[in-house]
Amino acid sequence: MTTATPVSPNEAVLTEALAGLTSFPQKTLPPWLFYDERGSALFEQITHLPEYYLTRIERTLFSAHADDILRQFLTPGAPSGSPLLVPDLFTIAELGAGTASKTGLLLHAALLLQPALLYQPIDVSAPALHAADQALTATFPGLVIRPQVANYVADPYTLDHPSISPHGSPFHPASLTRSRILALYIGSSIGNFTPDEATTILRRLRTHLQPGDALLLGTDLAPSRQKPLSTILAAYNDAAGVTAAFNLNVLTRLNRELDADFRLPAFAHRVRWNAAESRIEMHLESLLTQTVRVAGHRIHFDQGNTIHTENSYKFTDEALEVQLARSGFTPTHTFHDPTRSFALTLAHTL
Repeated sequence: MTTATPVSPNEAVLTEALAGLTSFPQKTLPPWLFYDERGSALFEQITHLPEYYLTRIERTLFSAHADDILRQFLTPGAPSGSPLLVPDLFTIAELGAGTASKTGLLLHAALLLQPALLYQPIDVSAPALHAADQALTATFPGLVIRPQVANYVADPYTLDHPSISPHGSPFHPASLTRSRILALYIGSSIGNFTPDEATTILRRLRTHLQPGDALLLGTDLAPSRQKPLSTILAAYNDAAGVTAAFNLNVLTRLNRELDADFRLPAFAHRVRWNAAESRIEMHLESLLTQTVRVAGHRIHFDQGNTIHTENSYKFTDEALEVQLARSGFTPTHTFHDPTRSFALTLAHTL
C-alpha cells in the first residue's frame, strides 16, 4: 500500500486558488481561505457586531438550553426539567471549532454531569485552536482537550470513543462499556456549502459515529414574516466594514502566500441574496479592467467581474430535515429562538 505525500499549506492554497480564479464564467475562492490568523481575528470581531445576530442568538440558545441539549442527547424524548441521567460516558467533538467561545456554555453543563470530559475540537486555524485551548483549560480544570488542525472538508481527522481519560483514570465506573460522542457543527457553518457538499461533510462525520451518538447542528433560518431579508443582508454588510475587511483579507493572504499582486482598493465587498438557492452570496467585485499575477499565472478581470468567496444558505425546517436524512441522521429535538431566526437541531445517528 502506498501512502499519499502530505500536501503543504501553500500547495493546498495554490491548487484551490488557481482552480477557482481560472474557472469560467464565475471566478471563485473557497471560504476556508478566509481563516489565516488575521482572518480568524476578523471573524471573531464579526461575531460581536450588532448586525451579526447569528452568534448572539445561538449563544442565547446555548445559555438557555444547555441542560436540555444534553438531556435530549443522553435520553431522547425526556421531558424538559427531568433529572439528567448519564447512561454512558460521553465526549464532545466539534467541527470548525474556532475559539469555541459558545461551546464553553455546553462544556460547563457537561462537566457538572461528568467531572472529567474529553473535548475534541477540529479547525483549520491553529491560532484559533490555541486560543480555545488556553481559555478553556484555564476555565475548566476537568476538561481534557485534544485539538486537531485540519480542514474537515478535505483533511483526515479522527474522533475517539474513549473508555478512560488520557490521564489513565476512568471517567466513570468500569461497568460502563463504551462512550458516546456529541458532535457539534454550529455557527451555521454548514450553510457555507452547497447541499451536496453539506451532505458529503455530514456523511463523513457520520462514519466516525456509532449508534447512540448525535449531532448538534446550528443553522440560520430563511427569511420570514418575523425575520425580514434586510436583517440577513445587514449581518453580511455591517456599517463598520468589518465583514468587508474579512472578505478582502483573502486577497491579502494570496499576495503573501502565492506572491500575488492583488491591489485591494481595486476590489469591493459585495453581498447578494440568491432567492432561488435561498442563500447569501459574498463576492469581491473588480472595480476596473485589470490583470493580476498569482504564482506566475495571469488572471484577467473585466470591470464588474467578481470572485465568489462564500455562500451562506438559509434553511427552512423542511429543507433541514431532508438534509439530515440524506446524511444519515434523524432529527430528535430542535431549539428555536422566539423569532425563529436560528435553530439548534439535535439529530441522532440512524
